[in-house]
Amino acid sequence: MNRTFARTGAILASAALGITFAVSGAALAQTKTAKKAPAGKDAAAAARGKDVFQQKCSTCHYDSSDAKKIGPGLKGIGKRGTFTVNNNKVTDETLKAWIENGDSLMPPFKDVIEDNQIKDVIAYVKTL
Repeated sequence: MNRTFARTGAILASAALGITFAVSGAALAQTKTAKKAPAGKDAAAAARGKDVFQQKCSTCHYDSSDAKKIGPGLKGIGKRGTFTVNNNKVTDETLKAWIENGDSLMPPFKDVIEDNQIKDVIAYVKTL
């Protein structure tokens, strides 16, 4: 009879240990998810970027279409992964350089839009 209690105790201890690991793993997973909180910051940046886009960029670019306006439509540019005019890779750095310096068809905006606004526009464009 003592062996039955010992076996039952060992089984219960193993189960308790398994539950402890499962709960710890779930808590760790929630902690990792919580560390991704800057996504809210990105959402705020994208919202500000949308406002700047509407004021400074929408004259030449659609944000709701990939159709050409004066410049190319930007909808889906992040998923496309390349610029339509030169097939260069779309990254934060290339977007920043393009906005700041323009090209033969687009004027530079480095003296028109503040650096933090450019970052916000990039955050917005990445959501399209």
